[in-house]
Amino acid sequence: MRRVEHVMGFPVSLRVDDEDVPERAADAVFAWLREVDARFSPFREDSEVCRLGRGEPLEISADLREVLGLCEEYRAATGGAFDARLPGRGLDPCAVVKGWSVQRAAGLLAAAGARRFCLNAGGDVVAAGGPWRVGVRHPEDAGRLCAVLAVTDAAVATSARYERGDHILDGRTGRPATGLLSLTVVAPTLTEADAAATAAFALGREGVAWAAARPDCEVFAVDADRKVLRSPGLPVA
Repeated sequence: MRRVEHVMGFPVSLRVDDEDVPERAADAVFAWLREVDARFSPFREDSEVCRLGRGEPLEISADLREVLGLCEEYRAATGGAFDARLPGRGLDPCAVVKGWSVQRAAGLLAAAGARRFCLNAGGDVVAAGGPWRVGVRHPEDAGRLCAVLAVTDAAVATSARYERGDHILDGRTGRPATGLLSLTVVAPTLTEADAAATAAFALGREGVAWAAARPDCEVFAVDADRKVLRSPGLPVA
């Protein structure tokens, strides 16, 4: 089974190698991601996130409480470098929502009986079964890879400047984080990999060691001086 749809502002591709997984499992994945976009987007005026950010009275859903709890966890762990409430931006939990929601989608696939699948959301990947080969894009040349990872039952996420420029801010200063060109995290879940990659990027050069010290996380990074940094357990293919 293969499916590609554009959701939450980026392409999401799904490949399931199990022959007995019904098509409705893929339907459920993309329906969930569209629901997440409607409820958690900071760009939709009627979303739960925007309504909360404006201070409207509402009953916060259990899902949003979970997301906000994760945001606070990473804010505290980085001393404020990662912050979903930056001045001038309002409430923006996207750095947590993406990985969290795609990991939840992977759980829907597993519940439907999928054992070998790859779910790729704008370059961030959840892989089950395997091993799968996941490329890490060169931060200055879209046509090249600077690493290939062998991933089994794990997730890979990258934060970088090459797609959206200096969009990740250091919450301690309010200025763009420029110490790194790209940083990739391999972790057991995309919830952890995606949030840790963004948080580490916001920390700058110190973020490489910070992410590598987190339980079960491996790191590959290229700093602003084009020096490659990697943790010893990185699963290079």
